[in-house]
Amino acid sequence: MPPPGWATEGLGGASPPEDAVRYRLFAAAGRGGHGAGGEALLRRCGRAAAVRLAPLLSAYIWQREPFRLRYAPPRGETPAHLGGRTAFGENVEDEWFVVYLVREITREFPGLAASIDDNDGEFLLIEAADFLPKWLNPENSENRVFFYKGELHIIPPSETNEQEWDLSAASPTISEALTLLATRSEEFLAAEPIRTAVYKRISGYPEKIQASFHRAHCYLPAGIVAVLRQRPSLVAAAVQAFYLRDPVDLRACRTFRTFPPDERVMTLVTFTKCLYAQLVQQKFLPDKRSGYTLPLPSDPQYKAYELGMKLAHGFEILCSKCSKASPDSKRNVLSGPLWERFLRSLKEKSYFKGEMEGSAKYMELLHMAEDYFQQSVTEPESSVETSPGDEILALLQTTTIDLKEFEREAACLPPEDDDSWLEITPDHLDQMLKEVRSESLASSNEEEQNYDLETVAESMKAFVSKVSTHEGAEMPWSSDESHVTFDVDSFTKALDRILGADSEELDSDDLDEEEEFDFSDEDDEDLDAENQTQDQEVSPDELIGSLKSYMKEMDRELAQTNVGKSFITQKQEASSVKGAASQNAGPDSGAEGSELTPVNVDMNLVANLLESYSAQSGLAGPTSNILQSMGVYLPENADNTASSKGETK
Repeated sequence: MPPPGWATEGLGGASPPEDAVRYRLFAAAGRGGHGAGGEALLRRCGRAAAVRLAPLLSAYIWQREPFRLRYAPPRGETPAHLGGRTAFGENVEDEWFVVYLVREITREFPGLAASIDDNDGEFLLIEAADFLPKWLNPENSENRVFFYKGELHIIPPSETNEQEWDLSAASPTISEALTLLATRSEEFLAAEPIRTAVYKRISGYPEKIQASFHRAHCYLPAGIVAVLRQRPSLVAAAVQAFYLRDPVDLRACRTFRTFPPDERVMTLVTFTKCLYAQLVQQKFLPDKRSGYTLPLPSDPQYKAYELGMKLAHGFEILCSKCSKASPDSKRNVLSGPLWERFLRSLKEKSYFKGEMEGSAKYMELLHMAEDYFQQSVTEPESSVETSPGDEILALLQTTTIDLKEFEREAACLPPEDDDSWLEITPDHLDQMLKEVRSESLASSNEEEQNYDLETVAESMKAFVSKVSTHEGAEMPWSSDESHVTFDVDSFTKALDRILGADSEELDSDDLDEEEEFDFSDEDDEDLDAENQTQDQEVSPDELIGSLKSYMKEMDRELAQTNVGKSFITQKQEASSVKGAASQNAGPDSGAEGSELTPVNVDMNLVANLLESYSAQSGLAGPTSNILQSMGVYLPENADNTASSKGETK
């Protein structure tokens, strides 16, 4: 969960909706996007960015909504900009893919500066929360975080005369922030650890796109196969319709007027891993009146039949909700001058990879370009927003369904992907958590051989030395911190000023006696006068010596108790002499004639931590949680493992 309070204001004074990411690209370098010239500049950058990103986005399958840039005129203190909002739903990877796209746009167009946030606020800062400067908090982070020239920048508050940050200063306006970026961007480049944390989250793109797909065999009606050939991205809407179905939606699935089960063929469908997991994990039995039947679970093709049945329900639900709009709307959009310019730009950028016009590969790329154009490029005023059901019905009317061709292709389908990634073992989960925390992934044997228990003690000391506030305790990530220092003299002087000169004679019994007897005001005045005379007579050195002797007597007294005997003490040369003397002495002599052995603080700390860790029996507990938060991972208790194996034999 992100730190509370990171939410920021969204477009038009409202924060972005849940599971949605907002992105805005402003013109920097003092141009600001004002006036007709600024608007033309932003629109030109938007069209160029659409062409630049077409090879990536035309094949991408979005969970809910696509990445889409629109021109937004000035409003209040917000300058004109290119902006958009994408709902990513359950697939968080869509959000981070948007971050990658925004960064690439600012790299490709150096005159643009971009801000990006979601309903949690500045989620880029949340990702790098362990490395943020002390002054940065949710209250002052607004309009400070930008991508500029492909790099992450953070604008700090202004400095005071004492070279310290003015934390009371208000957040800058967007125009002020853009001016600072255009003139002094090198000063505001985010620290290396912050950039590394954010860039690691978006590393691997664009190759990561193919890794996010999962291809599976599905037994589908021929109409759905034809639709997915034209618009593969419609699989997301169909999965969402089935995943979020209600009893009203299932009424349309009793008869299947659009996709009856009579003409079904085996095909290969491309999902994202998130969509595939949503579809395969749902338990569902079709209505007997629908005509969809499943083979026995032991049948090798049972999974393909089940996936196809679920997907067919999703497509039927979409068509039952359509508005019966004119199917010519799509053709009108793809026959305008904007589409012609877009297609010409794609050809200039070698989008079709030299394929002959009219060939199967060319037509596949063309269909993906048309899909991308309708989702992300068309202006809102140039087309009527159509639902997925309308698109499906329009495609069914304009697409030729060749059942025999589909059956021939089904006979030689490529193998489907392995879905073992759905099952995560505990070891794999631990490895994933370590990767997130950037910890080394050494084997358990190496950890046990190279493990140093001093790391535990040093980490705990560093934790104690950190500052703790109402917001929580700081977790140290390295044991190479300065050790805790304690000045006894300064402490006793401060204690003396608080408690008075005779504080060494005050204990809990005295407090009980004061509450038991009712002193008069005259007695209080006499005691105050007596204390003042004692303050004048007792010197600070005598007071310190008295306090030290008092503490030594307490140590001697505690050494004979069970608590004192439970501590591990340091080995000394006189230990043998001490042992012999204790045997000859009487039972009441105790430690009066012997030298107190200092307690080994580190050894006691480690022993207690290991005892607590062993009591957890491999489960989560206070010791493992505290140590892991500081980057310390204890190996498994070999004694407990061996004993458990012996019991099972």
